[in-house]
Amino acid sequence: MTDEELVVEFALTRLDHPEVDLEEVAALTVRRMGSDRVLEFASRNLASRGELRGALFPSAVEHVLRVVLTVRGPAD
Repeated sequence: MTDEELVVEFALTRLDHPEVDLEEVAALTVRRMGSDRVLEFASRNLASRGELRGALFPSAVEHVLRVVLTVRGPAD
């Protein structure tokens, strides 16, 4: 999955749940995508952090947040 596709999925989840914070939206996005994507996102996150091991779901959520915040750009 490309970063652009991930941002679209995140945005769609955010539209469904506008009252929750960004981290919870990221967790909901990861849950929607299934176990294969959880593994993919966690492995990308751990690779970018230079780590060999980590908790699967939190690492996947962190990856989603990292991508979304990177695309979003610096805060004004």
